[in-house]
Amino acid sequence: MAFLGKAAQRVMACRQTLSPLCRATTRCYSSQSTHTTEKSVPYEKILKQEDGLSGPTKPLPKSADVVVIGGGSLGCQTLYHLCKLGMTNVVLLERDRLTAGTTWHTAGLLWQLRPSDTEVELLAHTRNRLDEYKRLIKIAKTNGFNKLIDCFSSLLGKAYGIESYVLSPAETKDLYPLMNVKDLYGTLYVPKDGTMDPAGTCTTLSRAATARGATVIENCPVTGIQVKVDDLGVKRVKAVETAHGTIQTPCVVNCAGVWATKLGEMAGVNVPLIAMHHAYVVTERIEGIQNMPNVRDHDASVYLRLQGDALSVGGYEQNPIFWNDVSDKFAFSLFDLDWDVFMQHIDGAVNRVPALEQTGIKSTVCGPESFTADHKPLMGEAPEVRGFFLGCGFNSAGMMLGGGCGKELAHWIIHGRPEKDMYGYDIRRFHHSLTNNNRWIRERSHESYAKNYSVVFPFDEPLASRNMRKDPFHQVLQEQGCVFQERHGWERPGWFNRGGPAPVLDYDYYGAYDVPKNTDYKYSEILGKEYTFDFPPHHDVIRDECLSCRNAVAVFDMSYFGKFYLTGPDAKKAADWLFTADVNKAPGSTVYTCMLNKRGGVESDLTVSRLEPSPAHLPLTPESNGEAYYLAIGGGVAQHNWSHIQAVLQDQGFRCTLIDHTEDMGMISIQGPKSRELLQEVLDSDLSNDAFPFSTHKIVNAAGHKVRAMRLSFVGEMGWELHVPKESCLPVYHAVMTAGAKYGICNAGYRAIDSLSIEKGYRHWHADLRPDDTPLEAGLAFTCKMKTSIPFLGRQALEAQKAEGLRRRIVCFTVDEKVPMFGLEAIFRNGVPVGHLRRSEFGFAIDKTIGYGYICNPDGGVVSPDFVRSGEFTLERMGVTYKATAHLKSPFDPENKRVKGIYG
Repeated sequence: MAFLGKAAQRVMACRQTLSPLCRATTRCYSSQSTHTTEKSVPYEKILKQEDGLSGPTKPLPKSADVVVIGGGSLGCQTLYHLCKLGMTNVVLLERDRLTAGTTWHTAGLLWQLRPSDTEVELLAHTRNRLDEYKRLIKIAKTNGFNKLIDCFSSLLGKAYGIESYVLSPAETKDLYPLMNVKDLYGTLYVPKDGTMDPAGTCTTLSRAATARGATVIENCPVTGIQVKVDDLGVKRVKAVETAHGTIQTPCVVNCAGVWATKLGEMAGVNVPLIAMHHAYVVTERIEGIQNMPNVRDHDASVYLRLQGDALSVGGYEQNPIFWNDVSDKFAFSLFDLDWDVFMQHIDGAVNRVPALEQTGIKSTVCGPESFTADHKPLMGEAPEVRGFFLGCGFNSAGMMLGGGCGKELAHWIIHGRPEKDMYGYDIRRFHHSLTNNNRWIRERSHESYAKNYSVVFPFDEPLASRNMRKDPFHQVLQEQGCVFQERHGWERPGWFNRGGPAPVLDYDYYGAYDVPKNTDYKYSEILGKEYTFDFPPHHDVIRDECLSCRNAVAVFDMSYFGKFYLTGPDAKKAADWLFTADVNKAPGSTVYTCMLNKRGGVESDLTVSRLEPSPAHLPLTPESNGEAYYLAIGGGVAQHNWSHIQAVLQDQGFRCTLIDHTEDMGMISIQGPKSRELLQEVLDSDLSNDAFPFSTHKIVNAAGHKVRAMRLSFVGEMGWELHVPKESCLPVYHAVMTAGAKYGICNAGYRAIDSLSIEKGYRHWHADLRPDDTPLEAGLAFTCKMKTSIPFLGRQALEAQKAEGLRRRIVCFTVDEKVPMFGLEAIFRNGVPVGHLRRSEFGFAIDKTIGYGYICNPDGGVVSPDFVRSGEFTLERMGVTYKATAHLKSPFDPENKRVKGIYG
């Protein structure tokens, strides 16, 4: 028998007594219990079943509205929800049998708490308990020696009614007598966490879909995807090819798991995931373990799943094994377990449940799983080919997230967008330059895997695949102590360290795979000091950058912004339809606007500048005989914006060209009361209010170089952005810094922008402004041309919402106490939970914590300004309640004087 004793003895014993491929497991599921029992099935029997397969289980239809490829959790869930939404001419193709590949061997764990509100809702759908969600709990992560892990990454229990408790070590011991609690400060207990049966779930879903008219065809591998090019030059799905026939279809859903990359290649679609070995072992019987809850030990990166009267033990190691040559003949196969890799999980499990020291191992399961660069799934329509949808890369959470994600993906396919905010899973979150970059996929997927159970701190940054995209200012800023942040490949300034340069080094895989671990790594050491839920140690540095901007002048490198030109015969029609604001003002105007989806949700906020017709002088001016517009968009969401605009242009048949000049220009923003005096010495243009008013732009000379100057602000001060051809970036920057020395100019980064912008009440897309928020709810009604008769995408939804009244509304809150908040804190009105903060920072000018969140009326009624004014509000941070003041306008410069240059 192999016991979980000393490491060397355990490894040798396991190697001597176990044959990892000798058996597989099936699970029996009972709807009356969250537990499973295990039944051993000889592996040879499965192989014999595979060998017996000879052809498709059903004839192939000639055509289908949708073809789902892959019969695992996501494929079956998507098929079922497509049928439930009324689509019946749907086909699912599985190359072997349902659950083949990954789903059949998954541990099937189901956790209810995740680090975002969207993920909690997706899990709720999987458990079918969404109606129970009414309140929010603050929780502490568990299992830390010499530390209590605060609860930032799973704060949403109360808002959604998830029954959960923070237990003391003694209470934990009462609940789980076999657990070692000597090194614990506390644990989180969620009574209704449980497990799912993969085979039973997929079988039930496929039968339900078939009953609604769907066709499920097993043993039918896909051999090709036909793609056509339409009259506008747009690539679209045409058909799915198999060895047994071709199905004509306009829509394919790639649910092929670790094989999704190969399937994408058939259509010319990049699928940025990587396959790894992922394992767990099943113990022999453990006396007293029955009816114990499942356990996750985050510090040990291990989980212990109850399996009848035994435990399944698995986890996430820092040296996972990559499956480089993905085989097509691996339907119900397993890998040999590498005990040298897996032993770290045994050590963590024995520490947590010492009874495992003398417990034998009954079986091992080591199979393939797909992982992604940010440990989140890949979903939505691929930007390369219309009609090619992704539902893959679920990072061992396909069963857990399958129900919610299948429902959203079905809605996405039928209606063009999901119902919930799915941007964090949308394939369009990744820039196209990254999705076929093998270094980026491998390094980032490794780091995300290795850190899967790590605490999610507010200001963490990846170490993998850095310096992929650098702007022209990168080196000179690094020399001045810039601590960079990474946003989808871009290195952007975070803040400026007074201790000198802290360059980002090549990724060392945390010392795995015989890669030498980086030593004396200053950047990593700085990040480590950020691992706190208190104010970071350089809080005073961020303060000084902010107050320099408020009181004098600061320069911000914002070069990572997306910079697009929209031109062509239908450019004006497209602009009217795309943008909520009227951007067709006089040439030289710049307008802040939103772009919406059909449901009125905000897909983007950006600035649009109308240009004069002119010959090309790229990158500052595109060639245009008619209307042309310059679009400036936050760099982290530039790909999402690009894809949204392109899809709308294609759907509407507009004859337009969208040109990307992001890499060809840098952009610096000079902001503060002294910005005009400074720039008047650098630019050859009159910068007075009359000559250069707010929300206008001009081509000017800066230190002898042509630049596009825009009078705009994202921090609430008088200032100008300079959009500069990349070869002119450094001369212009040095001229600004030289002229600014006597005005006290300083470099400032995005950490300062975060504070300054929230203080002024400016929105950050995908924080306090998302695709499930409308401009009316977000306080951005002023961006919508509702008083005109001009139609725009989403207008009908806004008109209906306006007539009905707002059922939710964004509200600003300030807290007088000096307490750090980061978002997800619960909002209470008169003691009743009404929402949670989406975003929070410390405002240095007002010297208060400030946050924004959407609140609802518990009675389901309209959330009017009077509803806000009449309430007493509190915010709850990690179990502590703080009195808060609600504001319907920004508490800083509510009359908007400073951006107009009115000071004093």
